Amino acid sequence: MTEILIKNADVIVTMDDQRRELAGADILLCDGVISAIGTGLTTGGEVVSATGCVVTPGLVNTHHHLFQTLTRAVPGGQDALLFGWLSTLYPIWSRFGPEEMRVSASIGLAELALSGCSLTSDHLYLFPNGARLDDTIEAAAEIGLRFHPTRGAMSIGVSDGGLPPDHLVEREADILKDSQRVIETFHDPAPGSMLRVGLAPCSPFSVSRDLMRDAAILARDKGVMLHTHLAENDEDIAYSLANFGCRPGQYAEDLGWTGDDVWHAHCVKLDGQEIDLFAKSRTGVAHCPCSNCRLGSGIAPVRAMRDAGVRVALGVDGSASNDSGNLVAEARQAMLLQRVVNGADAMSAREALEIATRGGAEVLGRDDCGQVSIGYRGDLAIWDVSGIDSAGSWDPAALLLAGPTKVRDLFVEGRQVVRDGRMTTIDLDATVARQNRLARNLVDGG
Repeated sequence: MTEILIKNADVIVTMDDQRRELAGADILLCDGVISAIGTGLTTGGEVVSATGCVVTPGLVNTHHHLFQTLTRAVPGGQDALLFGWLSTLYPIWSRFGPEEMRVSASIGLAELALSGCSLTSDHLYLFPNGARLDDTIEAAAEIGLRFHPTRGAMSIGVSDGGLPPDHLVEREADILKDSQRVIETFHDPAPGSMLRVGLAPCSPFSVSRDLMRDAAILARDKGVMLHTHLAENDEDIAYSLANFGCRPGQYAEDLGWTGDDVWHAHCVKLDGQEIDLFAKSRTGVAHCPCSNCRLGSGIAPVRAMRDAGVRVALGVDGSASNDSGNLVAEARQAMLLQRVVNGADAMSAREALEIATRGGAEVLGRDDCGQVSIGYRGDLAIWDVSGIDSAGSWDPAALLLAGPTKVRDLFVEGRQVVRDGRMTTIDLDATVARQNRLARNLVDGG
């Protein structure tokens, strides 16, 4: 039996059913699971001092495009709306291959880990030059994060009225065949799983109705979740009305894309009826505030969603539209935007942190993660509140108001992935250098 004792935390923000916050307490991890919480705990294993620290559940990221960390701040896309931004990036992404996918994913995953994230989804929807979902799965296994990749797809190119270039789309039969391969090869539904797989046709404007419907049938046959982009901005709504004769929420419901096994990214432009539909059907939402700001998409009605009972989580989205992958900063942005729209009391720091932890686990169907409770997985973020970020704070547990944006330590399944603010699982400096060489090759047209 492997034991790790997290000793004498200033505060443990549990996010349990009572939302308890424990002062001066310890957490004992046994074989990757939380086995005891209290004071004066002992162990014959490793002891990690948490004096001067706040401990939270590991954060959960529910929407990302890890491949995009190779295309941050691309000229021509810096000031564009969604459709123009995509048109700028598609030709660059078409030059990617397996190495670009794997290295870019490694950097994105490390960035998430350093921001306190222990579980992340990923939405990979293009596969140029032999790239496969397998490339990102390999990266996640090396980094050590709990991973929920989704096999995305685009099947309608420009010549058929879609947005992607024709050479980046796939035949729908091939998409479904590889989707089945990915599920059968990688998906692990067991409690404590480090790897679950979902299906994620990219968006209503890049795949057909038939593929959306067939993907839903396949996913439910195999017991995996469904994910896509929905109602991201005004262009998205206009496209849906013009091409489908209905709003995105109705389109999703008609094709079987609502339910507790579905989560949609963005949902900036959901109206009241769609919010009610998502609440009644238990459909999840991945809120991506920084990307929505960067692309001028708007501010998602998160307060209204939460009040109606919609399950809301957070996503950093791709680093080509966010330019960062810091999940605790994303949580702060979510809190601030709801206050901008609805007033200073619209969302507390603790509610935003709940969305970033327990909320994300619930949206991804993980009833074994997202809180510091006995029997839950040993996914813990330890935040040093003794430094300048928190100096003078009267409430160190209000991390999103005054606190660090990088973790001191991160444990995933009881394994220490970050120690003293540094990755333990990869040579990060060497990986950054490799990433920058690949980016320079893309800039130079190589």
